[in-house]
Amino acid sequence: MTALALRILIIGGYGVFGGRLVQLLANEPRLTLLIAGRSQSKAATFCADVLAAGLPGAVRPAAATLIPAVFDRDGDVSAQLAVLTPDLVVDCTGPFQAYGAACKNAPYRVVEAALAHGISYMDLADGSEFVAGIAQFDTAAQARGVSILSGVSSFPVLTAAVVRHLANDLARVDTITAGIAPSPYAGVGLNVIRAITSYAGRPVALTRNGQPASAIGLTETVRMTIAPPGRLPLRNTLFSLVDVPDLQLLPPQWPGLRSIWMGAGPRPEILHRMLSALAWSVRLKLLPSLALFAPLFHRVINVVRWGEHRGGMFVRVTGTRAGGQPATRSWHLLAEGDDGPFIPSMAVEALVRRILAGQPPGPGARAAIGELE
Repeated sequence: MTALALRILIIGGYGVFGGRLVQLLANEPRLTLLIAGRSQSKAATFCADVLAAGLPGAVRPAAATLIPAVFDRDGDVSAQLAVLTPDLVVDCTGPFQAYGAACKNAPYRVVEAALAHGISYMDLADGSEFVAGIAQFDTAAQARGVSILSGVSSFPVLTAAVVRHLANDLARVDTITAGIAPSPYAGVGLNVIRAITSYAGRPVALTRNGQPASAIGLTETVRMTIAPPGRLPLRNTLFSLVDVPDLQLLPPQWPGLRSIWMGAGPRPEILHRMLSALAWSVRLKLLPSLALFAPLFHRVINVVRWGEHRGGMFVRVTGTRAGGQPATRSWHLLAEGDDGPFIPSMAVEALVRRILAGQPPGPGARAAIGELE
């Protein structure tokens, strides 16, 4: 990679989060963005729409070069990379929880192909096992002098940075709790629904009472009002346990951590409660899995929607100060209107702009929890 120009292959580039990443980077003339997916026509239409809509935040008539491309991760990945010749691959597809079963070969076939070609790699993976397993490529990545970063998204990059900030002067961190509440109008991709249904009603590994433990996805709930000071609070929201990389990656960062819990609060709440009830059906073995219902859930959640067109996120930390006094601290974020779906893509945007500024990530393969503050 070079600081003068960058050619980026965005797999899933016309999808929900890949598309937002393209919009975030579209005003950078040093970038060539390969907008890739299985459909050439969808990629071409998306590129035309981005250019026609203008460049958010642009201060001059400069733009990235957008090139529609075909990329099938179930095909010959190495051959496709040889043709497209990117400097960086960004995988915005998924569901990463199912890559082991869905891919014809290994779940890391894109990573392995990128390594073989000496290409750096990032992804927006939200699958705990996938992100934790990326470290197996560290030796090979360092030998090739490339960076392989997994989980470059809200969970775990943003949450890890917030916890570091909240806990910067604490002698001990006891609990970490976080949740994200998307706007009901944000538009949810099918792969996000597939990810959720893959663990609904199934054990999720976490830390509880200072010990490795498990809980059942989408069946545990907490309520939280997201309320940054001086802003209209987000309506009190129900959050259900989700399987995200933070559950495995954050405890080693704070030895002595007693408990960690991560949730999502989709709305309208009645649909959320229905999904939780179905997760209980899986837990009680009344249903084998919710994965088969993913297309139906996707359609319903994108059609049946009402409520505030705003979303939010919170992170709460409890611990002990150096003098022994207990401390509870929290960080709250509001995303108005259509801003919310940009947040998962912002960490990749920040890292790309740092590369252009001559500050690339160091070589090696790792979860991206320490790359940004």
